[in-house]
Amino acid sequence: MIGKMNGEHWYLYLTEPYTLLTPPASPKPETQTKFLKLPEDMNAVKSGDEHDETLEILMTDLDEENAKQFYLDHASAVAETRYRKNEQEDNDHFDVFSNTSSDMSDPGSDGDHLPPELTTEGHALGTVVTESCGLADVYPTSTYPGSRIDAYLFTPCGYSANGVIPSPDGQSGTHYFTVHVTPEPHCSYASFETNVPQLQKGRETADIVNHVVDIFKPGRFSVTLFEAKPSLENVTSAGEADEVEDLKMLQRRAARRDAKMEHINGYRRVDRIVHDLDGYDLVFRYYERNDWKGGAPRIGEHAF
Repeated sequence: MIGKMNGEHWYLYLTEPYTLLTPPASPKPETQTKFLKLPEDMNAVKSGDEHDETLEILMTDLDEENAKQFYLDHASAVAETRYRKNEQEDNDHFDVFSNTSSDMSDPGSDGDHLPPELTTEGHALGTVVTESCGLADVYPTSTYPGSRIDAYLFTPCGYSANGVIPSPDGQSGTHYFTVHVTPEPHCSYASFETNVPQLQKGRETADIVNHVVDIFKPGRFSVTLFEAKPSLENVTSAGEADEVEDLKMLQRRAARRDAKMEHINGYRRVDRIVHDLDGYDLVFRYYERNDWKGGAPRIGEHAF
């Protein structure tokens, strides 16, 4: 457990390589349990992972007025405004699926009636929210042309999205981001997770955090960042100047990124906890909005 027991904390579950996990009993005897066979050489798993990282932003106490954009009635109103504007400009149908999965179809129009996709829960309104709230701009298609987002808006509220982000160079693999939102005031929560490397063409961690936090405007939030440590395998002596210099450059770059994370617009950093793991560094940070005066204790918290 990372963080304060009676405050913001985060759980990390670890297993060692080759650990045999006992699966829970299955209610259906005919269900087969499949085991993952790890490579004989664990280095095969780690090779190419020198830029492996995962960023997670967990936000609570969302601004109540701002959170209305994740309600179905609000999203439907936004969709109708865009739909009517599009009708006025030309006779083309409004394409609400411009930045999402390719398995969607044109909703079409029917006089003064909105297409049902724009008044009911589903992917169409999920797409409207993705674009209107700013999530489509976290990894924009102008920088990541192959990116795709599949989103869903629920009744009467609630939102989920999954994004697939191919590397711009076409050689660094495909990464992801995922978002889940519960906007009700008494239990408001939003999460954002991604493994898009910050060294990949685009944005640094602090930029992503500022962007995401500005979308949801939480009263408080935590950030966890896993980063693979620079490899020391090739640095065997001080005479290998190129390798040593490369390592120093990575360390300086990491220090600059760390300094930027201390200053998230409109928030004060309360906690910073660093864990040294096998092959990875884990940094946990907790922030509160500058004008945050606290709220009712949540489950697991205590008021003093």
